[in-house]
Amino acid sequence: MEVLPLVALVAGSAIVAGAARWTRVPAPLLLVAAGLMAAYVPGVPSYALDPHIVLPLLLPPLLYTAAVDSSYLDLRANVRPVALLSVGYVLFATVAVGYAAYLVVPGLSLPVALVLGAVIAPPDAVAATAIARKLGLPNRITTILQGESLVNDATAITAYKVALAAVIGTSAGWAGGIAEFLLASVGGVGVGLVLMVPIHHLRKRLREPLLQNTLSLLIPFVAYAAAERVHASGVLAVVVVALYLGHRNWQVDFATRLQEEAVWKMVAFILESVVFALIGLQLPVVLKGLAQYEGWDAAWYALAVFLAVVVARFVWVFPATFVPRLSERIRSREPDTNWKAPVIVGWAGMRGVVSLAIAFSVPISVPHRNLILFLTFTTVIGTLVVQGLTLPPLIRLLRLPPRDLHAETLAEAQAQSEASRSAEDRLAELLAEPENALPPPLAERLRTVMERRRNAVWERLGEVNPVTGESADDVYRRLAREMIAAEREVFVTLRDHRRIDDEMLRGLLRRLDLEEAAAYREDAA
Repeated sequence: MEVLPLVALVAGSAIVAGAARWTRVPAPLLLVAAGLMAAYVPGVPSYALDPHIVLPLLLPPLLYTAAVDSSYLDLRANVRPVALLSVGYVLFATVAVGYAAYLVVPGLSLPVALVLGAVIAPPDAVAATAIARKLGLPNRITTILQGESLVNDATAITAYKVALAAVIGTSAGWAGGIAEFLLASVGGVGVGLVLMVPIHHLRKRLREPLLQNTLSLLIPFVAYAAAERVHASGVLAVVVVALYLGHRNWQVDFATRLQEEAVWKMVAFILESVVFALIGLQLPVVLKGLAQYEGWDAAWYALAVFLAVVVARFVWVFPATFVPRLSERIRSREPDTNWKAPVIVGWAGMRGVVSLAIAFSVPISVPHRNLILFLTFTTVIGTLVVQGLTLPPLIRLLRLPPRDLHAETLAEAQAQSEASRSAEDRLAELLAEPENALPPPLAERLRTVMERRRNAVWERLGEVNPVTGESADDVYRRLAREMIAAEREVFVTLRDHRRIDDEMLRGLLRRLDLEEAAAYREDAA
């Protein structure tokens, strides 16, 4: 692809994604809609998805950033529902949707239908994470959806390879398919386990944030390539490494964490925006190969497959939720649930770019390849638009219990109090040693900073300002920023009058930036 179309794709996607932040519509939906409209604008080039780019170059960083931000402990606590969805459901959907397509589409053989089923079986990691984040779903539902989307791509890709081998005549039977699935899954986890410790050790040893962030950007590609090299699942390798590094991220120095968070937010924003825009832009490419099918026939096939995808998810989710709970041991370990949670999980099965990328990798020699592309495209668009648009009102209609923000703030305040007491004790020990002697004002400043951190969270539980609706902590942060802004203006004025140079200005501004970051924490969007 030429440079200018690529730049236009990134810039246009970023603009649409940025505009979505001012609306109630999740960014993925606006990006897909913009891509669909742009696909037929004169002068817009053809953006055909290349599976050799999407799978090894776009999928690893998207999976990495989603897994790093996930909670290993939460996923471990919900390993049963996550495994039932990411492995059991994907295999069930492959067979159920494939068989439905086999019954509906004349002349479609069962092996080819199973290829289609495997292609559209996995819900999309990016869509699930983006929409769950936007809607503020309860923590357990969000964890289950994120955990499912991190692992299900590996299951689907392996199922696709087995089904494709049956179509092209290289299948070794059920035994060979099971062996390939085990090699991919066990091998992918194994590669991740081998890589995660030395990578984390290297991250701790590197003290230069720029080198740290360079390593961070390379990690998902290294893990993915290493696993694929031995015919294992690159997806699982990336997820295992990312979960381990995210769980131990506190052991890396603060400068690296600050810089790394900013870098990965930018990378995720760009890649997610481009991915969903690319989905919409595939429409002309997909429609080119449908000349042999009657328009209404193709539309009927698309509707039937879409309905099969939706129904199959509910058919799996409800028994998978309630049948295991017949066991007293499972009921005692897991929180109670009702019918509302599986309704949300069942309706949140949006498909995405991974399904399209797999569909484009189907060899040209496979019968009905163009139809597979079309049905994958319509299913992806249908789930993103229909389910994505109706999920927010469905959540409001079901009146799911909101997050208990008061309880969360109280837990945060208690944790901060314990940490502050430990810090006070340590400070007293250090100041008692002769080599740590400090003038009283500086020692008092350390105690004041510590006291400020401890009180800040408790103040969020207190009364709010009757005029502005802010807590005392919010007012403190706002006033601190105003004071810092006044200092910043003076520094710039002094630079403009040549009383200090630009190098000194940058140093002074960086100091203010760090103080502002400490005084005022913006919540992640």
